[in-house]
Amino acid sequence: MDDKPALLGGDKAVTLPQEDMFTWPIVTREHEEAVLRVLRAGAMSGLEVTRQFERRYAETLGRRHALAYHNGTAAILGALYGLGVGVGDEVIVPSLTYWASAAPVYNLGATVVFADVDPDTICIDPQDLERRITPRTKAVVVVHYAGMPADMDALMGVAAKHGLKILEDCSHAHGALYKGRQVGTFGDAAAFSLMTGKSLPVGEGGILFTDDREVYERAILFGHYARHDEITLESLKPFAGLPCGGYKHRMHQLSSAFGLVQLELYPRQMAEIDRAMNHFCDLLEKTPGIRPMRPDKASGSTKGGWYYPHFKYVGRELGGLSLQRFARAVRAEGSVCNPGCNKPLHRHPLFTTMDVYGHGRPTRVAGLDETARIEAYVQALPVSEGINACVFEVPWFKHDRPRLIAEHAEAYKKVVRHHALLLDEDAEAETDVGGYSSFFRAPDPS
Repeated sequence: MDDKPALLGGDKAVTLPQEDMFTWPIVTREHEEAVLRVLRAGAMSGLEVTRQFERRYAETLGRRHALAYHNGTAAILGALYGLGVGVGDEVIVPSLTYWASAAPVYNLGATVVFADVDPDTICIDPQDLERRITPRTKAVVVVHYAGMPADMDALMGVAAKHGLKILEDCSHAHGALYKGRQVGTFGDAAAFSLMTGKSLPVGEGGILFTDDREVYERAILFGHYARHDEITLESLKPFAGLPCGGYKHRMHQLSSAFGLVQLELYPRQMAEIDRAMNHFCDLLEKTPGIRPMRPDKASGSTKGGWYYPHFKYVGRELGGLSLQRFARAVRAEGSVCNPGCNKPLHRHPLFTTMDVYGHGRPTRVAGLDETARIEAYVQALPVSEGINACVFEVPWFKHDRPRLIAEHAEAYKKVVRHHALLLDEDAEAETDVGGYSSFFRAPDPS
């Protein structure tokens, strides 16, 4: 077998059939039967199955209230409204996240303030968060990015010190633990995306959790008009009857039926994914130039379903080999290696110049008084701006198959072993890696 890199004409490291190693979600007969029952009953727009899903998920998470949505973006918007975010408020969000963590703030007339991230977790940096707080700050969106739990001890301390609301965006981290406790149980509210690609998929959907009855009822009032009979607070009763935000946020019951089955299967699936991914990381733990990104094993923290897993890249240990060249060489071996992660949002025109609704000035400051200037909100975030040059996406295994996992690990080791050969033709530069709408990509079958 020719051991030189496949990119230079050698044999591929990954030779075993991939089969269903990357197929997700894993659709079972139980899923199909649950969906068909709703379909045959003509109950797609009902509430009974959705309420069952909400109760079951809330019990699993240990939260008092759950409210299902047609997607995760709507769940974030509903949670922000539930928390009382409105015109003139500031909401702090990490720049490294999917756009849905930040853009819904605009719908409430509030202002996004971006914070930098910790380079070891790609989650919001508690120290930088505290530097961004002003008298206008109302809430913080904490994103557990790529399955990595954020530093909730420090973040909850900052929030308590300054009287801020915390919304956990757990869309990447279903079932992840922070020091033995599930993410989504720390903040005043939590929101999860449940779309097909996520660790806990229902097809399309989202869900809000809270222990605060007022947050829950405000979210109902805002976009769940068919559930206004659940409103008990006297301050909200006069407004019941119509969706007060003008939104219709109901989950489709084909999704909630699928979700009820998925809740039963997910702990076993998650455990297998966790074994597989940790095995892959263990095989590469001491490999020069790359660093698995996962919680310390002794911390009691985990990555749950490992959605969108990443490693760090240390090019200086490989003679300065560019990340793009490295990634292309690994892909040539038959594995997954995609440079970067999400692009930083704080430099996108949506948050610097765009007037979305015709206010005559950038929407980001449209809810503030006339003296507010966008320039004060467009600031440098050095970690967010540089992170795409030093992280990369790795395979997301859905099954614990040691021989195949070992081949994928060997693809990385082989490129590292022969990195000097790859330097000779390395004219690639990390000029435009990552994206605003990241998604997992399986290996190229060719």
